[in-house]
Amino acid sequence: MGGYAPTIGIIGTVVGLVQVLRSLEDPAVLGPLVATAFVATLWGVLSANFLWLPMSVKIHRISELRGAQMTLLLEGVTEILAGTNPRAIRAKLTAMVPPSEVRLTAA
Repeated sequence: MGGYAPTIGIIGTVVGLVQVLRSLEDPAVLGPLVATAFVATLWGVLSANFLWLPMSVKIHRISELRGAQMTLLLEGVTEILAGTNPRAIRAKLTAMVPPSEVRLTAA
């Protein structure tokens, strides 16, 4: 939506400007019609930059974190099923976790 919202705003502007062209004989309505047409572009750009793009960044980051958690979980389960020593499993899994997270979980 972050990529499409400005385009939808431009389409709204074009539709609004078509309305302006239909009303060229009445100069009193041209100002509000042109303003309405350009507000469509403004809404498209604002919704993309303040709503859709930040939302997609957050969703992407959460998805990456979940993927890392699942990888860690799968690695731990695989090692347990292989019969690896628990201390070796802990060392291997701790090596896969970022150092800032290791300090938080050790406390």
